[in-house]
Amino acid sequence: MTIEELLEIEEIRALRALWGHYYDGREIDKLAELFTEDAVCEFSAKYGGNWTGRAQIRENYRRYGTPPAYPSLHAGTNHVVTLRGPLEATGRWYLLDVNTREGVENPLTIFGVYDDVYRKVDGAWKIHRARLHFLWPDRVADKLGPLASAWSDGD
Repeated sequence: MTIEELLEIEEIRALRALWGHYYDGREIDKLAELFTEDAVCEFSAKYGGNWTGRAQIRENYRRYGTPPAYPSLHAGTNHVVTLRGPLEATGRWYLLDVNTREGVENPLTIFGVYDDVYRKVDGAWKIHRARLHFLWPDRVADKLGPLASAWSDGD
């Protein structure tokens, strides 16, 4: 692996870290700009199913991400990024979502695994596809397989 490839991977990791900061801070317009125009977010039906295109992604994050800022923290861990070429990469990372409001009995909200496809557009990495496999409290992970199988189906 070259230094240039490591720098590309680090840019993608920073992109995903910004996603958490913007969503939790309720900076939804900045959050939406992290996605390609034709991006797709794949969620369970409980969270609106597939969100297609930046406009719908912005609208739905705005609906789920109402103020105040930082009612929860979306912590991303174990981020593995694979470059597929100069303009595309895939990634997998763990989502640990915790409620930060005072007085909640159980602060744990969601545990899941994200499988992502990233595209480089006009020199900047963007999220092109994001598939969230919910593991807890509701298990909706029918497409979750070994790391090597993530996005091997070409979608």
